[in-house]
Amino acid sequence: MTTLHRNYDTDSKDWKATEQEYFDKVTSKNDLIIGSEILTHYYTENSSEIILVNVFKTWEDIEKAGTLSDELAKKAWPDEKARTAFFDKQNSYYLPQHSDEIYSSIETIGQKEFKPSTKEPMIVYIRKSQMAMTGKGKGMKEYNEKITLKDPYIKGYYPFRHAWGSDSRDFMEAYFYDSFGDIEKSNLKQDELIKAAWPKEADNKAFFDQLKLVFTGIHGDFIYHNLPGVSK
Repeated sequence: MTTLHRNYDTDSKDWKATEQEYFDKVTSKNDLIIGSEILTHYYTENSSEIILVNVFKTWEDIEKAGTLSDELAKKAWPDEKARTAFFDKQNSYYLPQHSDEIYSSIETIGQKEFKPSTKEPMIVYIRKSQMAMTGKGKGMKEYNEKITLKDPYIKGYYPFRHAWGSDSRDFMEAYFYDSFGDIEKSNLKQDELIKAAWPKEADNKAFFDQLKLVFTGIHGDFIYHNLPGVSK
């Protein structure tokens, strides 16, 4: 995940067209990039945020994918001056600063994969939690199996945790929704599913007391739009 910041002195339509061109000519043809998203600010603390997400099977594929993307770019823009002009234009849409973080997916606790079919932007809610890392607590897999994966409003769910970055406690969950209103509907549906899964108050309390021990209790909420044309 690369966090960039938009240069507001540039045109947003031109930015989208440029990123679409790069996706069509490079990212979509790079088989080592098995997933990609461009996420834009919706409800976050910084309206200039642009999150570039690339998914790889292995750590080694990150470097290999970079080499392959360079080769695809040379094929797409064989003239060096034209290629340089394109990337200069692409870079102009962003401010100089950026940050990079690498996470590992955690399919073992439950994951809901999907292929977006809509041409409209989806809502991507990212919940960033801190793992307590004490060896205590349990229940994420059970919760996801009984609640998250049964929630029809959650179109996609991807949990992942720190592999390389500033905080080894990071635990992230990405939820895909069709609309912002579906987040509230999802919350109500999860309340129903929780009551059905643990109808007895004592069982409910025992389960969530254990689940809380997995985390420190500190978390952040971030809501983005994706660009459907460059989803992979």
